[in-house]
Amino acid sequence: MLNDLLRDQDGVITLAQAQRVGLTHQAVQRRVRSGYWRRCARGVYFVDDREFTDAARIRAAVWAHGAHAAASGLAAAWWHRLTVFAPEVVEVTVPRNSRGRSHGGARVRRRNLGASDVSAVRGLKVTELSLTVVEASVRRRGGAKLMDRALQRHVELQALWQAHLRNKGRYGAPAARRMLQAAADGSRSEAERLLLGLLRQAGLTGWRTNHPVAGYKVDVAFPKQKVAIEVDGFAFHTDEEVFQIDRQRQNTIALCGWQILRFTWLDLTGYPERVIAVIRSAISAR
Repeated sequence: MLNDLLRDQDGVITLAQAQRVGLTHQAVQRRVRSGYWRRCARGVYFVDDREFTDAARIRAAVWAHGAHAAASGLAAAWWHRLTVFAPEVVEVTVPRNSRGRSHGGARVRRRNLGASDVSAVRGLKVTELSLTVVEASVRRRGGAKLMDRALQRHVELQALWQAHLRNKGRYGAPAARRMLQAAADGSRSEAERLLLGLLRQAGLTGWRTNHPVAGYKVDVAFPKQKVAIEVDGFAFHTDEEVFQIDRQRQNTIALCGWQILRFTWLDLTGYPERVIAVIRSAISAR
């Protein structure tokens, strides 16, 4: 039973779990003194005969903060497999009245989570998927990409709004609301406004909005250089028919000798310097 538990828990075990499978407190301490078990925090241990993986690190960090702690933010996003790379600092949410200090490698958020906002995933308490998407999307630059990907594959926009409204006073809530509003309308109009703002800030001139080309109107055009810029909103709004029409339109414009650049709301919010660099390169080369 002990070996099965350690295998399922990435080599991490609590004192209470060890006692439930028959080990005494003294037996646990002997393992620690011998170096076979490593103490991660009070009452939390790692069996040091295997690699201390990201999963083990996050599990130990959460359990170090008590039975009511839950992984949140980017740590929860990684645990839900929404992101590829685990964060260096593990965000842990604990009840407001929880005692104790933050342990090394962890950042504590104090707030009372409702039962609907906590899930058990692979034996660890984490924020529920919708709340995780809403919170993690504002924890890093380019986080809107995480929300867009989740909307395409995992969750509905309504569920994200519900999770947000249940937890309005949390850290990052205003930024999350703006992102959800952008997702709700597809964010194309907002993307266009962002692009125009970036062009002005960069001091680029000679561009026109809604410029006619080959029977179509492109969002922004540099007529002299024959460079057309098209902006898109959240990818989850795009269906197959719209995708096909856009490609036909793009091919027609390209056959008239125009270079076409496409940027999404995610590009404009997450990587504005890259967007301007690409535009500069395109208009200087023609």
